[in-house]
Amino acid sequence: MFDSLLNLLWDAPQAYLIVFALSIGDAVLPILPSETAVILAGVLCTTGPKLTLGWVIAAAAAGAWIGDNTSYALGRFAGEPMRRRFFTGERSTRTLTWARAQLDRRGGVIILVSRFIPGGRTATTFTSGLTHYEWRRFAAFSAVAAVFWSLYASLLGYFGGKAFEDRPVLALLVALGIAFGLGILVEGIRKLRERASRAG
Repeated sequence: MFDSLLNLLWDAPQAYLIVFALSIGDAVLPILPSETAVILAGVLCTTGPKLTLGWVIAAAAAGAWIGDNTSYALGRFAGEPMRRRFFTGERSTRTLTWARAQLDRRGGVIILVSRFIPGGRTATTFTSGLTHYEWRRFAAFSAVAAVFWSLYASLLGYFGGKAFEDRPVLALLVALGIAFGLGILVEGIRKLRERASRAG
């Protein structure tokens, strides 16, 4: 997978479009490697074809924002049939009510943090639409989240590329390891806080 992604991102004009497209798609289908692509593009800003870091950041942020809003729209306009089919029980209704209450209380934090958790971002954005969380607030928070995520992933690759300029594969592996570790850390903290709030 790495070799094919590297070949696709090697040419500057198409690289930005690929980063943009993967960032959109990953927000809806979390199996797509958007974070890997953005990190790799950051590495390639220091080696190979010398992509421009600003364009990588802009493409990733724009794609992430559009993708998050697409997932929100799917939840809002296509989620009701799914809710009726899969969330009709008492427990499911309670879960959706709880999710809506959490979004109302700390929606901004949830939307920001979930962007850094693969799969978590899709669940959060879809649920935001499904529970009719106010779109203007969602769009604003998701824009901030998209910019931070784009900066984080591309700069992780960029500085990794600078540190290991003569070994881009090692730079990518180190950057991906840090990203994976950070994702686990964020999810662990979220679960601990959730347990603490339930206990309280």
